[in-house]
Amino acid sequence: MKKMTAPLTLAASLLSLTLMGTTAHAAVTEAPSTVNATYVAPSLTRALKPGEKVDNLYTRNATQDYVLQKLTDHTYWFQRQYYGTIFYVGDKGVLLFDPLQGRAEQIKAAIASVTDLPITAIVYSHDHADHIGDAKAFTSGNSKLRIIASEETAEKMDFLNSSLPAVTETVKWPDGTFKFEKLKVELHGFDRPAHTDDASAWLLSSESIVHIPDLINPDQPPFWAFAGSENYVYFDANLEALSKLKWDYLSGGHGNVGSRADIEFYRTFLSDLRAAVGKAMGEVPWGVGVDGSQVNAHTPFLPAWYEAIAENAVETLRPKYGQYYGFESATHENAIMVAETLFSYQ
Repeated sequence: MKKMTAPLTLAASLLSLTLMGTTAHAAVTEAPSTVNATYVAPSLTRALKPGEKVDNLYTRNATQDYVLQKLTDHTYWFQRQYYGTIFYVGDKGVLLFDPLQGRAEQIKAAIASVTDLPITAIVYSHDHADHIGDAKAFTSGNSKLRIIASEETAEKMDFLNSSLPAVTETVKWPDGTFKFEKLKVELHGFDRPAHTDDASAWLLSSESIVHIPDLINPDQPPFWAFAGSENYVYFDANLEALSKLKWDYLSGGHGNVGSRADIEFYRTFLSDLRAAVGKAMGEVPWGVGVDGSQVNAHTPFLPAWYEAIAENAVETLRPKYGQYYGFESATHENAIMVAETLFSYQ
């Protein structure tokens, strides 16, 4: 076997795994909607009504090159292999949010299916390579491409010596704006971000669309580890800040096209999760799962306690939520993160 010359990225690994499982996935029954959504087949010509969602999304991701749905006269929603974004078609060019890692060719093909206009600007929503890692595929041979990001993202990329194409325009944190032709885009940075320190919401105000990767996965319970969030502590505050913005469509980077109903589902789910975890913390005894006579360090006790709490909480929630997308794989880890938060902040 030849030695790999570079580490395989997480996004590339996920892409490989999902492609290998495409045939097996094609016949599965889709999980039910968390919000009793009206499902429709994706269309390039019919704009999705607020509250409608793309049908058979899991299967489409597993069996199609990409999914493309018209949201408004100018904005389209794209998804490939469970990663999604949006692009805006102007009079002279196209604005792309997030050049998703491993998906550049499909994004270009999707854009070409609705317009001949060139991509003239891209936005880095936040500095996580799985969402912006294919930027070089758009900058190559395009020296005039605008690369737009918040001040926080640009400073973070500089601090971490990012190998991705450098930001050419920064938007004032936390409440700046930028113009793309006739479109005004508002940045709404969180006072205390949960997902990562430069996480924010990008509001296309005239389109009534918000792009906010990795906070919520519409039509699904929270993904494993709250979609890789650096903490759960500020998650609820970020959700409330998002709910106060004016929008009809939500692009979450994963999951389906979002609506206000998805915010309400998350509120209810998180309330139930906190209650289940809090109840378990009062019932699960310290020391469970560890034989104190067989260890020479106190280290195993806390993780064993959290594990037992999470198992208890998942059992409590399963009757109400167990049928939903990814519940069994995600909720245990999410319960641990909630337990850590409840234990630390009283």
